[in-house]
This record gives sequence, C-alpha cells and structure tokens, in this order.
Amino acid sequence: MRLNGIKDNPGAKKTRVRIGRGIGSGMGKMGGRGGKGQTARTGVAIGGFEGGQMPLHRRLPKRGFNKWRPQDFNEINVGSLQQAIEDKRLDASKPVDLATLIEAGIVRRPKHGLRLLADGEIKTKISITVNHASAKAKEAIEKAGGSITLIVPKVLAADEEKRKKSEAKKAAKAKKPGAAKSEE
Repeated sequence: MRLNGIKDNPGAKKTRVRIGRGIGSGMGKMGGRGGKGQTARTGVAIGGFEGGQMPLHRRLPKRGFNKWRPQDFNEINVGSLQQAIEDKRLDASKPVDLATLIEAGIVRRPKHGLRLLADGEIKTKISITVNHASAKAKEAIEKAGGSITLIVPKVLAADEEKRKKSEAKKAAKAKKPGAAKSEE
C-alpha cells in the first residue's frame, strides 16, 4: 500500500453541484432558483405570506385560551399509595403528605402540590394531606378507615373583597327589569 493508492470508499464523497456555470451544466442561467422575483434573491422572508391574500393562519378562527398562571400538580392514585405501603416504602401509621412521598421516592418533585385520584383500591387506613382529591378518592380513603386533610389555598383580603364586589354587581344586573324581559 502506498499513499498515492489511498482513496475513499465509492460513494463516500459527493461532488457538489456548481450552479450558474453555463447551459450545458443543467444548472445555468437561473441556477435552479426558478424565475425572477423575491424567491430568486437571497434573504427571502415569506413564512406564511400568500401574495397578499389573507394567510391561512389568519383565516382560521381562534380557539380556546391559555390560563394565565397554570398550576401543575403531582397526581397520585389510591392504588399507587396501597402499592407503596405493601412495598414498605410508605409507613401507613404516620401521616402522609407531599414531603413524605418525595422522601419515599413515589413523587419526584413538589411542583404546585398533590392531587389524589381514585384509580385502584386502598385497603389500609391512612391519614393523608393533599391539595385536591376527587370525590371517589375521598370515599375510598374514608371507606378504608382513613382520613383526608385538604390544604386550603391562602386568599388575600383584597381578593375576597373583589370577589364580593363582582358577585354583588352580577346580582344587581340580574335584578334589572331589562334582564327579566330578555329571559321571557
């Protein structure tokens, strides 16, 4: 073997097409860019532009909304709690809360709190503190002899005042004589 005999495997190197080098190359004159105009030049910024026609993304109606401050809760089923108790990862005799579940490795991180759901069944008496619980989950825990404590979110006095004002406004609006006619 000599240095002058070394070469790449067939197909390893692809020769690039040299555009704009005469008619005979097949990539001459317009160089594969079509006719004249915006797209024949560099720096084309079309992105949804349809030649002045209302673009599709503006013709379609808006749907739904995005919540201003969405909260992401850890969700856990009563069946998962039962499984953790059976696996000896959770002590049913002690009160269970989010910190206990993180420590046991059942939940990874705290997020905005804990939501209890009713998938599966629970046989062990357990005392649990959560932010939310479905009606069936509450029923299942209480049926097993356990108890649920819900964490009530802190409401500022100013927010409570605003809520009362808006309720009073709605009630006053409903009592107006014009509102009664529209219902008939």
